[in-house]
Amino acid sequence: MACFEREAALWPMRLDCYDPLDPNGNITVTFDILQWPDDGYVARVTIQNYYLYRHVDKPGWKLGWTWARNEVILSMSGGVATQQGNCSSFKVQKPHSCEKNPIIIDLPESMQQNRSEDCCRDGLLSAWSINPYKSFSSFEVTVGNVGGTSSVSKPSNLTLRAPGPGYTCGPIVDTDPTVSSVIGGRREEQVYRTWKSTCTYSSYVANKTPVCCASLSTFYTPTITSCPRCSCGCRLAGSNATSCIRFVMISLSLITGHEAGCIACLCMWNREDSLSQSDPDLVYCTDHMCPLSVHWHVKNNYKTHWRVKLTISNYNYGKNYTDWNVLVQHPAFSQPAITYSFNSTVLPTAGTSDDAALFWGLEYYNDALLQADEKQLGSVTTEILMRKDEDSFTLSNGWGLPRRIYVNGENCEMPLPDDYPKLPNGSSSKEPSSHHVLLFLVHLTFMTL
Repeated sequence: MACFEREAALWPMRLDCYDPLDPNGNITVTFDILQWPDDGYVARVTIQNYYLYRHVDKPGWKLGWTWARNEVILSMSGGVATQQGNCSSFKVQKPHSCEKNPIIIDLPESMQQNRSEDCCRDGLLSAWSINPYKSFSSFEVTVGNVGGTSSVSKPSNLTLRAPGPGYTCGPIVDTDPTVSSVIGGRREEQVYRTWKSTCTYSSYVANKTPVCCASLSTFYTPTITSCPRCSCGCRLAGSNATSCIRFVMISLSLITGHEAGCIACLCMWNREDSLSQSDPDLVYCTDHMCPLSVHWHVKNNYKTHWRVKLTISNYNYGKNYTDWNVLVQHPAFSQPAITYSFNSTVLPTAGTSDDAALFWGLEYYNDALLQADEKQLGSVTTEILMRKDEDSFTLSNGWGLPRRIYVNGENCEMPLPDDYPKLPNGSSSKEPSSHHVLLFLVHLTFMTL
């Protein structure tokens, strides 16, 4: 899957248009013309999420386009246009929307009227690997004022926000008409015409800075490798600020004499006022300043397995993450693994030597990653028992630790390889302590079990 031609100039910066962990991922928008009366048509519009681990969260998708001529939306079911626009030229019955550039949103699941088939998911689309039956949504639109069936033109300039920016949609093109089975598969029916557009996601477009980071720890060293400082952009706030301010960099040399960098923020807001505003951008102040973090802890080393504890934390004061997911790239996932408190599946990868496992919450138990409050962070956790691949098992730096981690499809900032927890017999500028020697003996004992 490549970037679209009109983005060719940005290719050096848009390498993330291709994802080796999800090479065929995209969101496809399909217009199927179901009926073709005089001076109009009835179309079913379907939004299908083919991304394996990227879903559409609250407040849901928004779909827009530009009409080719003077078309209007006479009526809709399963969705609604956000603006009616100027319909003053229609004296008898006003259309649903006369906007030249309509924006369509989904209806809530609780809506009982004005429904259509496969509609009304409140704008949410599941990732394909997690729930393919909830990875799509449809609505029907009756279009009028087209100037006769012989002059019907497809719309252009398709836009998709799901729910924020990051998606770039290709042109709407004619394809083979959609064929569906009816009467239990005994008959096939074909629509009059089908138009399609493919939308792809780029984190470069969606976020100026990362939104998550990863930290690491192991049983064989007391040191925790924390998220890199300023992973998601350091912020400073004055005494009257209600939230931290992004993208303010300060030279550490002014404070410590060390090389230039950034320093974590000082958040000096009125806590009660800020929390009452439920600002989704208000996050707990940390050295990394990320809304989300993932901690990977190697608990035990057995002869044939690792036992790992995986924890995802939400630092937002005003935002929950429903139907969250975490993707971990690790060589051990080429072997069967047991996950105790999450759902999991292994994804196929292209062009990478390491396999990737996708984790998500159990329904009605931990499928919502709750916002932080004054007392604690929102978090979910599980333990994972991973079988070793004897051909690739090694005691070098990074042993038992993941290569990459993604949360809700966003690439998390990882510590530098030199900062990964080192085995007690690894190279170090310091002499090994008796504590490290004891841990290493314990490690050798586990290896012989």
